[in-house]
Amino acid sequence: MTRTMFDLCGADQRLRFSPFCWRVRLALAHKGLEAETRAWHFTDKQAIAFSGQQKVPVLVDEDDEVIVDSFDIMAWLDDKYPVVSLLGEGEAQRRARFIKHWAEGALAPAIMKIAILDVFAAIDPKDRDYFRESREQRLGSRLEDFQDAQEGARLLDAALKPLRAQLEDAPFIDGERPGGADYLAFGMFMLPRVVRPQPLLEEGDAAHGWHERMLDLFDGMARNAPRVSG
Repeated sequence: MTRTMFDLCGADQRLRFSPFCWRVRLALAHKGLEAETRAWHFTDKQAIAFSGQQKVPVLVDEDDEVIVDSFDIMAWLDDKYPVVSLLGEGEAQRRARFIKHWAEGALAPAIMKIAILDVFAAIDPKDRDYFRESREQRLGSRLEDFQDAQEGARLLDAALKPLRAQLEDAPFIDGERPGGADYLAFGMFMLPRVVRPQPLLEEGDAAHGWHERMLDLFDGMARNAPRVSG
């Protein structure tokens, strides 16, 4: 059986903007593993009902084993395919989990403050009622009131301080070569890269240099991903 990953898409099915799916795509490439990606929309809940939950990524391995949640998938890949580690074990995996929480708790809110309306514009019309209702309930405000690019840029600048410090003596979060910590963080940046034409980071910023190196990995997999045109 072919290894399969269900991957969130936009109205244009080539647009793959989920930070969590990008984590897994990069993790698979890191391991040298191939997977068929299946385009999935927010309202396609029935298509992944077999996974026992309603979110992507969902990875179905060659032996029909089903794994969900980007971090859990990365840890599972390390267990099943131990050559070329992603997260490591024990204390190393706990440190990687800290990066996950930082990315989701600090980077993601800032990025969504900048790009939530770009996401809304990019998704399939059939998903828009669901997206608006679920996000506005979570945020406690209308999407239009939540988006504030200037405030988002301020929040992002503050969130990037530990990343810039980490990059002072190595090109990647994980050192001389990229690893799971880099993918956990970088996945967040693929959302704005795909759904909005404007660059998020300024040249000269250490985070920008890291971002460029991440885009070039695996023969430019992320750099060459289809994007919304300006």
